[in-house]
Amino acid sequence: QEGERVKAGEPLMDGPLNPHDILAVLGEKELQSYLVNEIQEVYRLQGVNISDKHIEVIVRQMMRWVKVEDVGDTTFLLEEQVDKFRFREENDRVIREGGKPATGRPLLLGITKASLATDSFISAASFQETTRVLTEASIQGKVDHLRGLKENVIVGRLIPAGTGMEYYRNVRLSPEMEEAAAKVQEEVSQAYEEAERALELMRTEGETEELTAE
Repeated sequence: QEGERVKAGEPLMDGPLNPHDILAVLGEKELQSYLVNEIQEVYRLQGVNISDKHIEVIVRQMMRWVKVEDVGDTTFLLEEQVDKFRFREENDRVIREGGKPATGRPLLLGITKASLATDSFISAASFQETTRVLTEASIQGKVDHLRGLKENVIVGRLIPAGTGMEYYRNVRLSPEMEEAAAKVQEEVSQAYEEAERALELMRTEGETEELTAE
């Protein structure tokens, strides 16, 4: 209506909103809330209860990428699509060295593109477009560091979860603990050897008694 105040991002007509417009006008948080609510609404109409965290994990992956708009003193290229966490790490490094950080805008990728945009080409190749993914990986000389769950399952390695986490694989004992552990190991070995000798002695005595009875 004439004279009515309208806030940025407020819908002026009926119908679904464009997620990319929400991202550009209102930002990441608003878009994430919108996507979670819209997806939940579909399940609520069917009487299905799903915890928000499951949908939030998917939305987080869809919004994991940034398009570089100003490279600053970083090693990025203009218009390059970069992982958000790598983007922050590189900017932190440049700031520590007194340089100019890069600037970029967040991207919203579809589920398929988000799955193919992973750092692991093994994981991406197992999803879709296997030939293209492997061809590009070989041309670029990519190295898969096997940090994710999916790629470790594919190659038959211990998954990075539970006791397979990097933290547990890199545990180092202090010298005092190493000495105590070595002492315990030695005591266990001695007890095992004594038990073996006792069993062997019992076995020998049993055979002797059988021969005597005969």
